[in-house]
Amino acid sequence: MNSTDSPTITPHSPFPIPHSPGSADLSANWVSTLVDLVRRTSTRLPDDVLDALRKGAETAEMPRAATILSTICQNADLAARNATPMCQDTGTLTFWVEHPAGVSQRRIAEAIREAVAAATQRGFLRQNTILPVDGKSVPENVADGAPAIHFEEIDDGPVRVSLLLKGGGCENMSCQYSLPDASLSAGRDLAGVRACILHAVWRAQGMGCAPGVLGVCIGGDRAEGYLRAKRQLLRPLDDESSDPLLAGLERTVLKEANTLGIGPMGLGGNTTLLGVKIAGASRLPASFFVTVAYSCWACRRQTVDIDPATGLAISESEVRHD
Repeated sequence: MNSTDSPTITPHSPFPIPHSPGSADLSANWVSTLVDLVRRTSTRLPDDVLDALRKGAETAEMPRAATILSTICQNADLAARNATPMCQDTGTLTFWVEHPAGVSQRRIAEAIREAVAAATQRGFLRQNTILPVDGKSVPENVADGAPAIHFEEIDDGPVRVSLLLKGGGCENMSCQYSLPDASLSAGRDLAGVRACILHAVWRAQGMGCAPGVLGVCIGGDRAEGYLRAKRQLLRPLDDESSDPLLAGLERTVLKEANTLGIGPMGLGGNTTLLGVKIAGASRLPASFFVTVAYSCWACRRQTVDIDPATGLAISESEVRHD
């Protein structure tokens, strides 16, 4: 094989690709595709979430709740129409990247960071990143840990990039329990898990900008519990766990939470949660954690499949998995 025929990596390319006239444009394609992912996530509420909010407005038992939910829907419509962020807090950006073998994770991460900076400059994201020690703002939203990026290698197929934007108010309502919990009379079983989740909803009241969506992880260590719980927020509202026991628990908690009377923004009503998504992770005998990732009504999640040969979007899709 001649050296000119062997695969190479262009200076800013996430992928090993053959020499070709179009290879110099690959990096620009990737950044453009990822900027569009950020734009869609920040400005377009997923259809299933918007439909759930509209249904809540139609079935609200209190006029005040109906007004709040209708206003939220109007805000979401305006944001999508004008390509402006639906909330002033554009949140923490968490990316999940599924890719086939042979992909450079480092170069995908570089493309993501460049896209985040460009999206911020274009107004799709607020300047929303603060350094932890000196409290200085990072105008481009790119710093250590920002954005958060997680990689997973798959057998084949396109590169799938999922993005979740999670605001600070609802992030403050995320929490973790360790069972048994005597204060809740909660043991190390699904009844105890149910008690923890409902307590998390009651504790949040309207401070997480209800109605919310819950991602829950049963088990794992503390760090894995939070990460897996947050990833559940990528699942569509109609997606049930593949485990029948967890699927039943998802339905039960959703139904019971909506009888607590918390309602939109904590001002009363029968729409406190829009969805509950639960997953499990193996744990140590000595530990039994229940981790709750609370999302506000603006459950901003989008996914794009990207052709590794071109850096262009193949399709937009939803993530269905536990």
